[in-house]
Amino acid sequence: MNEQLKKFLNEEQDPKAVEKITSKLNDLLMKGEEIGYIGVQKKPVTVFPDSLVVTNKRIILCSPKNLGLSMDFNDYTWDDIESVFVKENILGSEVSFTTKTDLSISIDYIPKTQARKLYTFSKEQLDILKNGPIAEVAVALEAPKLADEIEVAEIPAQSPEAVETIEEIETEEVTNFAEIMPIVQPEFSAPDLAANQQAEGKIEKTLAELSNEELFEKLQNYKKLLDNGLILQGEYDALKKEILSHM
Repeated sequence: MNEQLKKFLNEEQDPKAVEKITSKLNDLLMKGEEIGYIGVQKKPVTVFPDSLVVTNKRIILCSPKNLGLSMDFNDYTWDDIESVFVKENILGSEVSFTTKTDLSISIDYIPKTQARKLYTFSKEQLDILKNGPIAEVAVALEAPKLADEIEVAEIPAQSPEAVETIEEIETEEVTNFAEIMPIVQPEFSAPDLAANQQAEGKIEKTLAELSNEELFEKLQNYKKLLDNGLILQGEYDALKKEILSHM
């Protein structure tokens, strides 16, 4: 017996029935059509059992006639099939399917294991017909996203030096952003302006009295205020220029 027949005899199918069916189906299969499974009746008393063949394109009901000398074939494409059912009885199972035109076809006395295989294969074909192309597109769209997630997960941990560098860059970006922000000068009344000029003169006098070491320390303190965001870059530059003029 050739390998093509052996793969359909795993669940105690009648070898003679399977051989007769496959020999006749070779001339009936369409281009690209492949047999997925064959279920054979197993009645208590029978010589010419009916068979149910499922392919990737249709369901074929095979019924021997004239003492096995001829055979009737009734086929239904998966586009025509509405649903498939299996009812397990004491002596085998009954496999039924309905078409979209409300036609109901059934074959009984199919061994339970064969009936389950027929049912599973049929449901798979109906699912492919209904969701196959959509599922393929979904997988294609999801693959790049999954790859991106894997790449992110594989990024090595950064060294402390790298972390410090990043922090410095972020601080510089914030500082630059502060530079481009317009500085709104407060409006002073005449008395306030005079008081402010007096205060500035006091500051100049104070800076002039400081030593270079004290001026350098004061410049460092202003730099800390800038780094902590307590003064703006423009303010720091003005103070720095003022201090350097006295050094």
